[in-house]
Formats: sequence, C-alpha cells, structure tokens
Amino acid sequence: MKFENKLIPGLLVKRYKRFFVDIKINKQIITAHCPNTGSMYGLIKKNNKVWISKSNNPKRKLKYTLEIIEDNYSKVGVNTHSANKIALHALQNNLIKEFKNTLKIKPETKFGSNTRFDFLILDKKNKIFMEVKNVTLSRKKGLAEFPDAITSRGLKHINELIKASKKNYKIFILFLIQRDDCKIFSVAKDIDPNYAHALNKAIKNKLNILCYDCKFSSKGIKLHNKIKFKNK
Repeated sequence: MKFENKLIPGLLVKRYKRFFVDIKINKQIITAHCPNTGSMYGLIKKNNKVWISKSNNPKRKLKYTLEIIEDNYSKVGVNTHSANKIALHALQNNLIKEFKNTLKIKPETKFGSNTRFDFLILDKKNKIFMEVKNVTLSRKKGLAEFPDAITSRGLKHINELIKASKKNYKIFILFLIQRDDCKIFSVAKDIDPNYAHALNKAIKNKLNILCYDCKFSSKGIKLHNKIKFKNK
C-alpha cells in the first residue's frame, strides 16, 4: 500500500474524543484525524514520534490523518483503514502463500442480510471469506495481541464466519500486525474473554488463522513475514 503523499513527521501531544489527536510539527500544534476506534493501548504517550498524511480532498475539515506512531523505536501503523489496502496489495501480488492460486478477489462482499466480509476470494476449488483485523497492541516484547479493547464488531464477524463455514465457504481471519517487532501473535483473552472464547469455537468450526507482520518504508506499508499464532 502506497501513501498518497509523503508523510509528515511530528510529536504526539494528546488524543481526545477518540477521533482527534493533537500533533506538534516544528513549533505548531495541528489537529489530525485518528482513524482507530481501539484503545491504542501503550501508544498514546506524549512526545512519541508520529507520522501524519495530508489529504488531497479540499472538502475535508481535518486535513491531516494519523498514520504511524513510534513505540520503543519500532513503527506501528495505527490507521485501521490501511489494513484492507495492505491485504489487497498482498493478495494481488501473491504475498500470502495460502492464496497463491487465487483467480478472483472481491473486496467488501455481502453475506446474509446484514454482514459484509472484507474479502471473497475464489480459486479453482474454493469460495473463501476472509476478515482482516488490524493489530497494534504489544504489551510484551515480541508478542502482538488482539484486541486492544472489547470488540462487539469482531465478535459478530466470528459468528458470521461460522455461518459461512456451514454453507461450504472456507473461512479465514488475517491478523494484520502493523508492526515489525513481533514474532508471536496471541489473542488478548484478559481484555475480551468473549472474543477469545468465540475464536476458539470458530477454530473448531474450520476457521483458519493467518498472522503476518508489516514492513515500513517512506513510500508505504506492505505485508511482510508470517508469524506464529500462539493460542493460549
């Protein structure tokens, strides 16, 4: 996924009302959009290095968007809207080895009356639904975790994936770790025990778990290495 414009470095001042962050750029304080509904646990520290993007849309009230926060000298992608773009680029460029025989990729595909999955993937043998979850949390060195707050939306998607499995779809969740400093992924059971329980139930119902980290450059972010899933 390529950035629309060159990112602008700054320092974090504070986050408030969930979707607003104040950023210090040189001696000026600007307010940027925070495109992340999670708690962003451990990342919202004053004077953390950040990178923001400037929108080309003249009608936007907030011209800037928070993209990356530096945590213990590692970059963390906090824009949840980037996750599907990174995943789509990975699918189109055969970066996910599990989907190297893909014939067709359909983003945002409807299932049932009130659900859309992030991707419908078709190959010669299978119809596959895949949900993408953006992962930023790391409370222990080398360990990435999800979620960083209770996620009713994530719980709904697990239950809907189970329904899809019973209709002969292969089902996947891609935990996209927008970090490059983790070697293991696990579910944060203490933060959302209901999500952890539902995920275990779904694994018994043929849910496939994929965990990949990301590589950062000045031009963009792309899916990088597969990392180990540790089911507590």
